[in-house]
Amino acid sequence: MDYGRRERADRLAAAYVLGTLRGPARRRFEALLPAHPALREAVEGWRLRLEPMSLSVAPVAPPDRVWQQIERRLFGEPAPAPDEAPARWWQQLLPWRLLSGLASAAALGMAVLMLQPPSADPDGAPIVVVLGASPKSGGGSGGGVMHASFVASVSADGQALVLRPIDLVPLETGRALELWALPADGAPRSLGLVDAHGQTVLRRARLLDDTRAFAISVEPAGGSPTGQPTGPVVSVGQIGI
Repeated sequence: MDYGRRERADRLAAAYVLGTLRGPARRRFEALLPAHPALREAVEGWRLRLEPMSLSVAPVAPPDRVWQQIERRLFGEPAPAPDEAPARWWQQLLPWRLLSGLASAAALGMAVLMLQPPSADPDGAPIVVVLGASPKSGGGSGGGVMHASFVASVSADGQALVLRPIDLVPLETGRALELWALPADGAPRSLGLVDAHGQTVLRRARLLDDTRAFAISVEPAGGSPTGQPTGPVVSVGQIGI
């Protein structure tokens, strides 16, 4: 097949970006991208045309009762626990609603369409996690990030993760964003640095094992020097949708 023909390349690129190109055809297209500049140019063109559409949709705040019902389904009824030890910072972040990342339903929908993690099980549905801007970020103090919302898609086999910012993420020079897996109990573990402006693809064995949520922190260039988050946590999202 002549992929150098502009009309054919444009048609395939449109289906790829919209997410309608699936299964073996999608994997074959991705394998061809590195060797075909025309295909890469067409894909980038469609992304540039479609992504701004999400920004033109004004966010709509749902009624409080909707969030309350969703919270009960995700987290259960709150139970008093006066004798419990103070929660660690990542445990305090988890109940803070990942739904704050839904600043725009259209933005999220477009991002999800474009997140197709590679999976050994092509028929399995990916797990989508919204990482909403965290109230613990301090409005960018000391980290150079005013807000950060991401959407992540984990492959059905739990071995690949694709992460993409929902909005532009301002980041100071000399700073980096690092992704963490948060367990129900124990310390966070680093999954690596993420791109503040584009798509990040991570391959790790057992990504979802003992992982209750994901969080993103601001770190020095190159990542945390301690193996634990050292800067403000700017985005957090619980697994379960």
